[in-house]
Amino acid sequence: MKNLFRTKDIVALQQETDGDNGLKRTLTATNLVALGIGAIIGAGLFVRTAAAAANNAGPAVTIGFVIAGIGCALAGLCYAEFASMIPIAGSAYTYSYATLGELVAWIIGWDLVLEYALGAATVAIAWSEYLNKLLSTFFHTSIPYQWCHSPFEHSVDGVSGMMNIPALVILLLLSLLLIKGTKESASINGLIVVTKVAIVILFIGFGWSFINPANHTPFIPPAQTYVDSQNVPHNFGGVLGILGAAGVVFFAFIGFDAVSTAAQEAKNPKKDMPIGILGSLAICTVLYLLFAYVLTGVASTEDFRSTGREASVAFAIETYMTGFGWLAKLVTVAILAGFSSVILVMLLGQSRVFYSMSRDGLIPKVFSDLHPKFRTPYKSNMILFVFVGLFAAFVPGDIVGDMTSIGTLFAFMLVCVGVIIMRKKNPNLERGFRTPLVPLVPILGIIVCGAMIYGLGWPNWVRLFIWLAIGFVIYFGYSARNSKLNKKS
Repeated sequence: MKNLFRTKDIVALQQETDGDNGLKRTLTATNLVALGIGAIIGAGLFVRTAAAAANNAGPAVTIGFVIAGIGCALAGLCYAEFASMIPIAGSAYTYSYATLGELVAWIIGWDLVLEYALGAATVAIAWSEYLNKLLSTFFHTSIPYQWCHSPFEHSVDGVSGMMNIPALVILLLLSLLLIKGTKESASINGLIVVTKVAIVILFIGFGWSFINPANHTPFIPPAQTYVDSQNVPHNFGGVLGILGAAGVVFFAFIGFDAVSTAAQEAKNPKKDMPIGILGSLAICTVLYLLFAYVLTGVASTEDFRSTGREASVAFAIETYMTGFGWLAKLVTVAILAGFSSVILVMLLGQSRVFYSMSRDGLIPKVFSDLHPKFRTPYKSNMILFVFVGLFAAFVPGDIVGDMTSIGTLFAFMLVCVGVIIMRKKNPNLERGFRTPLVPLVPILGIIVCGAMIYGLGWPNWVRLFIWLAIGFVIYFGYSARNSKLNKKS
């Protein structure tokens, strides 16, 4: 059993980037901040905010954002230290391999599939919702319900979904773009980010005067159980409701850690990675708090449970912000573009994690095969399209989104543990950025992220357990034998 906890040597990790066969170093600190904002501002803000208000906390979803932001900041400080110290593709997977051993690295790598792959599926489902809103607004038509929803969903009229085709289409287009190259993807993402942030600021600025104080009363609803339209019970109001909301909107912060997966493609990772991670997180946290306060003030909790459940931001503008129909149209277009950038970064992150795991022998070589011209893991991108597409087409967005949140929270907790262990094992190792107040900051990160996992409820705990159990079967059936470290020992 000792070999299950073998670790990779950090010097060897750093040498992996040498030579001409590695990923291209093309990204600057500005590219990385834009990459982070591009991943962070998306479905979490424009879709999960309304879902958390409807199912968990009402207007107190703003407090949920505060808790989620604190958890991300604490974990972000730990991520920044690792990313500046180990500038290799793979994110928390690579960090865990260097600190906690191969078995834990496998667990976290498998867990990151929930964050990146299912995160991309969640946003693709949200993209489908807003595409329908755009078609309705500009062309007075829409995609039939059954062809833009999963088989486990039904409309208020009783129509059952069959397959989410728009979600599949956007995943395919962005997978092909990623194959073309990271630099090209980052350039397009930069244009989208500017538009997306502008829309958020416009909504906050114009929507503030349309806030109805009655929608914020009571700001923290009394604790109760709410059963949604799909007959799923939720803790609503009180402490558990707020923790549940924090776990749901935590999805809105996923993205700053995706910056770390591009470490091997950063020009100056020791300087640029901390800037990319913490800079994007700080900018987005401020925007989130203001956005959530305005959205829950303009429209009511009941709106988000019924007619405003899908494309909630555009609904709130059209219904309550008189004279701003143009903004609703602009928001719909911008959100579609914004969601596209989020999917792009999620798919990028997942392919880079698989790239690292494949190079270590834990998954087949096909995941690290690079395109002879574009130098991108093109085979991995296409395999991921099929996997992510199945979830996007056939699983409801709320379930996929909560699985993404709980998987990411678990990954964050392991990164926090890794910082503490690394300070003990290698205190003198060069670090471009040092997490302050160790072990206090990592311990607080573990506590806050653990509280959000608790708030997500037992159905999500069970799904995480099942997912990890499948991962153990794969590890002991394939990965342990094929690991490059195992072959060396």
